[in-house]
Amino acid sequence: MKKSFAAIAGLLLAATATPVFAQDAEEESGPITVSGGVTVTSDYRFRGLSLSGEDFAVQPTITVSHESGFYAGVWGSNLDDTPLYGEIEVDLYAGYNTDIAEGTNFDIGLIYYWYPDGDSAAGNSDYFEILSKISHDIGPVTATGTIGYSWDQSSLGNDDNLYLGLGLSAAIPETPVTLVGTIGYTDGALGALASGGNYLDWALGADLAVGPATLGVRYVDTDIESTGINAIDTLYDSTIIFSLGFSF
Repeated sequence: MKKSFAAIAGLLLAATATPVFAQDAEEESGPITVSGGVTVTSDYRFRGLSLSGEDFAVQPTITVSHESGFYAGVWGSNLDDTPLYGEIEVDLYAGYNTDIAEGTNFDIGLIYYWYPDGDSAAGNSDYFEILSKISHDIGPVTATGTIGYSWDQSSLGNDDNLYLGLGLSAAIPETPVTLVGTIGYTDGALGALASGGNYLDWALGADLAVGPATLGVRYVDTDIESTGINAIDTLYDSTIIFSLGFSF
């Protein structure tokens, strides 16, 4: 495990802020709700791409929400150490969440992807993204659509990026198991590894929830073509990921 776990913990204590859409245990205090958690994963995959070098990552989070629907928070993870990004990612976010109909929820937020120990000589790596989600319950199944957009920014090579995602989850009745599946499409600056600048990613798996703990397993893959160069192909080749999360 990289030394960045302690650094992330320190950043979380210093920043009183939220990732978006974390479903953590909540501690109520009047109109304000504080939720948080920490997850250990065998590989940090962001939209199909490994950002931890196929190594373990520790990912703590904390979110502060108001009963009006507004929230703010911070999420962190260790990374595979590179000059551009360093070995820590911290996501600062804020947004609004509300039920717009029975069984239907809408969430929109702004995320700042911050890489505090990236080498400035390697270039600017921090960027913003507007992320919106709408979810709807259909019996035991929840369907979630996601749209993410990053406008032209210097850290993205003065290009923009669009992300579209669709997820399905289904709780198995009278069990603590939930089946999950997602598919996503990236087009733009963050699709640079793929020919044409766009690619698909997908994941299939299950979660087992026991009290405040959740054990997850995912099969993750993309349609990015192999280059034959191992150092590059391992960034997006198919893999099985295990995770263990605790909420508080």
